[in-house]
Amino acid sequence: MNIISEIRERAKSNKRKIVFPRSSDLRVIEAAQFLLDNKLAEPILIKNKEGGGIPKNLPVIDPVSDERLKAYGHTFYERRKHKGISEADAIDVIKDPLFFAAAMVTADDADGCVAGSVSTTGDVLRAAIQTIGLKKGSNVVSSVFLMSFEDGKVFTYGDCAVVPYPNAEQLATIAMDSAQTHQKIIGAVPKVAMLSFSTRGSAEHERIQLVRDALEIVKSHNLDFPVDGELQFDASVIPEIGKRKAPGSEVAGQANVFIFPNLDAGNISYKITERLGGATATGPIIQGLAKPMMDLSRGCSSQDIVNTACVCALMSDD
Repeated sequence: MNIISEIRERAKSNKRKIVFPRSSDLRVIEAAQFLLDNKLAEPILIKNKEGGGIPKNLPVIDPVSDERLKAYGHTFYERRKHKGISEADAIDVIKDPLFFAAAMVTADDADGCVAGSVSTTGDVLRAAIQTIGLKKGSNVVSSVFLMSFEDGKVFTYGDCAVVPYPNAEQLATIAMDSAQTHQKIIGAVPKVAMLSFSTRGSAEHERIQLVRDALEIVKSHNLDFPVDGELQFDASVIPEIGKRKAPGSEVAGQANVFIFPNLDAGNISYKITERLGGATATGPIIQGLAKPMMDLSRGCSSQDIVNTACVCALMSDD
């Protein structure tokens, strides 16, 4: 069974409520119907001004007339009033399907949200951060991709889509959140490699020092998974090289979570792994939020939306 099949089977066992803000997108309607028919999740669609043709067996909510609008608006106002927003304006914001869907997740009226098929990443993350907020202990929203191979191996790459040049504190948070995501979705103990162009002092540069500083921050949390750095990619994944370059490391040569020092490295690496290495990339999986809200590629298929919804269901597990 490949990783996508495993994720779908695990999602079926807990059957979470997943809200979709863009019901005008036929791909979203198809995905919601598939999720319902195959008992993978309980889909909820948010009515859009445009669009139609939604099957009657799919639940649809109109944010403008929904009885929870004022309560959601008040919660949003309390969260954002320091920015000078009025309660009336907060209610108007929540009428937007993206914000209403995020408010449903905040209020536990849905377990997670899947958006982005017709919205930019910036719009999705803005709604998520302003409405749901960051989880305790997190200082940044980031992302990972699951990179799965035909031999059954699955690796987690972070961050590949959100934070261009993280500082040491942000990079440490990305590492800890990526490890947690790997454990939730893959069900395996994360072994985290903080990547660089140096291994254990083989070179000196301010960009290497940033990785070392981030590693020390991660280690200060006394977490229950191994993490090491700075490591070059070959030392992190090939046992013979890992033993030679980083003797005694619990991670070198056997890493399954790779933390890239910046978005250049992460984005380029996941696409090389996918296009030349033959891996299947699942993501971006958004992490760092108090509750899950996923971002889709605007070029996604209906089955991509199904898979993301199933990932979202697993991310909702405490």
